Amino acid sequence: MENYAIEMLNITKRFPGIIANDNITLQLKKGEIHALLGENGAGKSTLMSVLFGLYQPEEGVIKKDGEVVKINDPNDANRLGIGMVHQHFKLVECFSVLDNIILGVEPNTAGFLQKAEAKQKVLALSDKYGLQVDPDALIEDITVGMQQRTEILKMLYRDNEILIFDEPTAVLTPQEIQELMQIMKGLAKEGKSILFISHKLNEIMEVADRCSVLRKGKYIGTVEIANTTKEELSRMMVGRDVEFVVAKDPAQPTDVVLNVEGMTVASKMHHNNAVKNVSLQVRRGEIVCIAGIDGNGQTEFVYGISGLEPLKAGKIEFLGQDITKAPIRKRNVMGMSHIPEDRHKHGLVLDYTLENNLVLQRYFEPEFTSKAGFLRKGNIRKYAEKLIDQYDVRSGQGPITPARAMSGGNQQKAIVAREIDKNPELLIAVQPTRGLDVGAIEYIHKQIVKHRDAGNAVLLVSLELEEVMSLSDRILVMYEGEIVGELDPKTTTVEELGLYMAGAKRQ
Repeated sequence: MENYAIEMLNITKRFPGIIANDNITLQLKKGEIHALLGENGAGKSTLMSVLFGLYQPEEGVIKKDGEVVKINDPNDANRLGIGMVHQHFKLVECFSVLDNIILGVEPNTAGFLQKAEAKQKVLALSDKYGLQVDPDALIEDITVGMQQRTEILKMLYRDNEILIFDEPTAVLTPQEIQELMQIMKGLAKEGKSILFISHKLNEIMEVADRCSVLRKGKYIGTVEIANTTKEELSRMMVGRDVEFVVAKDPAQPTDVVLNVEGMTVASKMHHNNAVKNVSLQVRRGEIVCIAGIDGNGQTEFVYGISGLEPLKAGKIEFLGQDITKAPIRKRNVMGMSHIPEDRHKHGLVLDYTLENNLVLQRYFEPEFTSKAGFLRKGNIRKYAEKLIDQYDVRSGQGPITPARAMSGGNQQKAIVAREIDKNPELLIAVQPTRGLDVGAIEYIHKQIVKHRDAGNAVLLVSLELEEVMSLSDRILVMYEGEIVGELDPKTTTVEELGLYMAGAKRQ
């Protein structure tokens, strides 16, 4: 009789218009790292949300250590020792790291908060597991990687023994991913059981003991990682063979589309500037990639170009016009598109329907608004259906699904569809394939290359080294707000790129 920490038996969960989990059985052994793999919208996050008490299944039972348990809400899950790091972090932005970690289990004596001992425990945990954080920093001021560490410490602080990681590496740098892998292996060695949702086959091959695959809400099978290959996993997940290499001809750059001179952007975190005197050009027919470890000024640089942050100094020319102080809509109308880093903050209005999100930047065009100022809802619906079909955006109720109800990967596909379909002169793509499965990544990469080949300019910002190396025509490395090197992806190596990103090399 196998010793399982958790068994989810014949779980079925329905939403309007969709069966998210269709009779799924998943068994987690004690002390193992068990990966859960599937396309965007395959039902992985839903299944884990059922285990964490966020959803109630219509059918099926959950057993912990062989006993049937009822998990009505996350408090029940915590009492059973089940913790979860969500794909979109559940943190209070205006609270400190420490306040977020102890929220709900605040240590107190006679009703008075005892933060000092909590802080000691958090610092001890962060030392033990190599999760360095500043307990006093505010969440809104720290990098995404730090926010994730806060989420992991939240679980460890509660002494959880079943740890669920939902897409934990979607927002991390290569270095942070390596650290997280080591942390997960360390936790498993200590006897904690880990469920790990991921699309990234390399990571699953490196860290997991077993992997269960879901496809369109159904259970496909469980394999031992030692006896399988990346190709076999991708076939189970997508149902066909996937090309892992981006096929593209050499770039033929022509006129300058974007010219940045001496750009400086202030930092919200500290008194130094986030971007320091950066100059660069992007031409038609090329993909220029800005590589760097998260938090080295790439975010603020893109905010400066797209108009989300004012410049402290410098000048931006777009199609020969000075747009340094131009409003965001003017930049959009001129032909600039932006796939943002944070899809919830800057990419979507979560309570709008999918169709309304797809025309967010174009609703005022004659195609979508009549002369009298009324929205042409039929045209909006037709346009949305075209994009949904073309980019395989999956949602329970099609165009009328609220954006909030869609999986993270499908939210990302919707943004990518909207931004590329405007056929912009300049596409700024920040982490465009974050949280997407291999099939969707293959499609998005082809679209970006096609956009370049049609004579447009692409500025890519990516933390995925594979994406940087395979998609870009020129790589600019950003370190501490400055461009420290320009590399040719055809002649450089991942190791050399890593040295520039870590600040160990400069040109």
